Amino acid sequence: MNISGKICSVLSVLAISTSVFFMSNASAGEPIKIGVAGALSGDLASYGLPTARAAELVIKDINEKGGINGVPVELLIEDDVCKPEVATNTATKLLSAGVKAVIGHICSSATKAALPIYDEANVLVISPSATDSDLTKSGKYPTFYRTIAPNDAQANSIVTFTVDSLKAQKIAIIHDKGDYGKGLAEDARKIIRDGALATIVLFEGITPGAVDYSAVVQKIKRTRADAVIFGGYHPEASKIVTQMRKKRMKTLFISDDGVKDESFTRVAGKYAEGVYATGPADVSANPITRKYRQAYMETYKVEPGPFFDNAVAAVLALTNSIRVANSTDTDKIAKTLRTQATATPFGEIMFDNHGDAIGVGYSLYVVKKRKFVQVD
Repeated sequence: MNISGKICSVLSVLAISTSVFFMSNASAGEPIKIGVAGALSGDLASYGLPTARAAELVIKDINEKGGINGVPVELLIEDDVCKPEVATNTATKLLSAGVKAVIGHICSSATKAALPIYDEANVLVISPSATDSDLTKSGKYPTFYRTIAPNDAQANSIVTFTVDSLKAQKIAIIHDKGDYGKGLAEDARKIIRDGALATIVLFEGITPGAVDYSAVVQKIKRTRADAVIFGGYHPEASKIVTQMRKKRMKTLFISDDGVKDESFTRVAGKYAEGVYATGPADVSANPITRKYRQAYMETYKVEPGPFFDNAVAAVLALTNSIRVANSTDTDKIAKTLRTQATATPFGEIMFDNHGDAIGVGYSLYVVKKRKFVQVD
């Protein structure tokens, strides 16, 4: 089933196994319900749709092979628009429908809002893209896992590249005040200050969704910053970069995986040229990556979007852990995630005691001819 527009419907079971098999919390023949939550509409749908589609493709493959230990899987897909106030309702709806685990959420703020609800119900959540360091490092969310590295790792990559490779010494740091963007900005500030790596000439938040960012652009210009580090998403980044370049500012612009999206290059157009952003490493040579990207192209007729590979990894890790644990019990799934490796687009991965995937990091990309190209 293809996804179009806002998705709030339950996907039908793709295959029914006739095998008689009993699992913890699942009767023979009854499907294992897995939720998928993320932005499927709005400005950040380009992040959520690839995740929902990745789940469709992997679960379709699993069901066609007889399900998990003979039990079919049913996906329940919900749109949270990457908004915290919607995410809480999404979480409640998925739990009421009887999901045993959730793929998502996509944005850190939505994830943080929903996690207390999942934690109270002891339902495991595995995200392909929520990077706020606090989600794993604080210890507040014991049922949360992710297949992407946290913000502090991303911030370290950004700062190291900005200072060592781009030779920037005067750095302006701006953010969108959200859990994701502000968290990354604060991590970057700490890394710079602790290492005395450069001078921070500006640290300021902006209002997401504003039409005009000329005030903060003028502040950046006054500081004579060599580079801007931006924590946030592509809608705001595209406006800021455009306004900077229209003022003929040559200040380097380095951002995060919330900006590494074709929506940024499409909106910013020629002004996107030379912008840097972090993102998951290019794993296009991996056989699992090739398999699912080809299936994506054949099914949806477009290139996979951001976090698709991380989403494939999340679904594979979750379903493999249910299979190995022979259970839908959260504690048993979690133990398996931490002790049994799963083959994914990022190689064989397992998770540390915080819930972070071991060995999954970031690469740097630069826009050339309106395309993000990995920096050597």
